[in-house]
Amino acid sequence: MLIYVMLPETALITGAYLLGSLPHLSFLARLRRVDLNGDFHQTLWEKGGKTLAIIGIIGEFSKGIIPVLVGKALDFGILYIALAGVAAVAGQMWPVFKKFDGEKGNSIALAMVFALSWQPALIGMVPVLTSLLFRTVPRILGNKEARRPVVGGPYSRSLPVGMFLCFLVLPLAAWWLDEPPEITWSLAALFVLIIARRLTAGLMADLKASDDITSVLVNRLLFDRSAVNWRQ
Repeated sequence: MLIYVMLPETALITGAYLLGSLPHLSFLARLRRVDLNGDFHQTLWEKGGKTLAIIGIIGEFSKGIIPVLVGKALDFGILYIALAGVAAVAGQMWPVFKKFDGEKGNSIALAMVFALSWQPALIGMVPVLTSLLFRTVPRILGNKEARRPVVGGPYSRSLPVGMFLCFLVLPLAAWWLDEPPEITWSLAALFVLIIARRLTAGLMADLKASDDITSVLVNRLLFDRSAVNWRQ
């Protein structure tokens, strides 16, 4: 009887993981014969075109939103809705369809949080928007000859830090707003997933290329890269 009762919730969580695992960016890249490497969004933007990159981002947002909305529409308990959202993000990071080596999960995670509980999400966006200002304003005010693209362009130090602070703040904001414990703990789990992905993705190759393990790990934790040689 218990297994029967849990079947719909289990299906939602499993389906959310599989949806998150779908390699939609790789599919879009094949349409333009683009070889994705490094940051998938950046590569798709530069080599596949802005339209294709925007479609990819919308698809990523959708993968985070759909499981949460489906769970709410079916009136599932908040625990299972939250777990489905986290499962979708985990699928994006460790997709079964790509040998468990996926993407960073920032975009899908933000979309999932807004669908799950918009108030903590708004608070979490403060460091993200602040980091975007630090990244964008110098590009707008710089010399025309040296001006870099406002959207896209070189990697940023400020934006990864803003994302780090965002996911750190989210569970604290949920707790402060007296959200259900299931939401608070799911956002804490989300922060753990984000950090785990930052620290482990391609780690062995970085450790082979550098003897400074501490520097590699700190740069990965804060800047989402093993080496930091770029500006804003």
